Amino acid sequence: MRQYLDLCQRIVDTGEWIQNERTGKRCLTIINADLSYDVASGQFPLVTTRKSFWKAAVAELLGYIRGYDNAYDFRKLGTKTWDANANLNDAWLNNPYRKGEDDMGRVYGVQGRSWAKPDGGHIDQLRKIVDDLKQGIDDRGEILNFYNPGEFHMGCLRPCMYSHHFSLLGDTLYLNSTQRSCDVPLGLNFNMVQVYVFLALMAQITGHKPGVAYHKIVNAHIYEDQLALMKDVQLKREPLAAPRFSINPDITSLEDLETWVTLDDFSVEGYQCHDAIQYPFSV
Repeated sequence: MRQYLDLCQRIVDTGEWIQNERTGKRCLTIINADLSYDVASGQFPLVTTRKSFWKAAVAELLGYIRGYDNAYDFRKLGTKTWDANANLNDAWLNNPYRKGEDDMGRVYGVQGRSWAKPDGGHIDQLRKIVDDLKQGIDDRGEILNFYNPGEFHMGCLRPCMYSHHFSLLGDTLYLNSTQRSCDVPLGLNFNMVQVYVFLALMAQITGHKPGVAYHKIVNAHIYEDQLALMKDVQLKREPLAAPRFSINPDITSLEDLETWVTLDDFSVEGYQCHDAIQYPFSV
């Protein structure tokens, strides 16, 4: 997608170097980027200037929807994206709240499906949103929020994509997703897929037409050890035609997503891409 490459070029041209304490690396950084994906048109925002593994991104989203808190469960779905943060993060390995191997703690989907109330009990944010939307209700607060500062110490990583706000206009569903921080060469490839798929799924299970998904990134960056590959390889490639993404029409409820749905229920057609690029990952 051209807007992805435009963002990469903007970071290269105008970014400022910032030292990141968590990783110990410098990042070329800009503040505020806005992307959008027209889900209604069916043009899937899968990066074509390098080989992109969309299945892992969909599996991770499915794990969030199910409220998983263990890297093992994500691996069973088809993604290893949480292995490093659960098992190779020194601060988390020494955290008294860590329950053992593969434990992620109270991050992402745990907050979305089981937000702890100060007076006891939990709130299932996603269930409330789905129930409202199925009834055609939009109270202007159909917000799935993963960002819980009171429990940061109980998880292996603060959420990057932390808010998903669904809105109804007539029978069309829209999504505004906000991301505090984004590793553009690696993470954004996943994040674009997930924002698109989340709107498509929510529209399907609540009986609405999908509209546009709007994706805001606050801090967009390229790590120092990724910069040469971005400038000398990926930005020299021309994007190819957008592929098409399909969802099994038998998926009609949140319960379906929680139980029997697998990666076999999703497909991509017409995906052409350039060769893979092995960008370094920072834990």
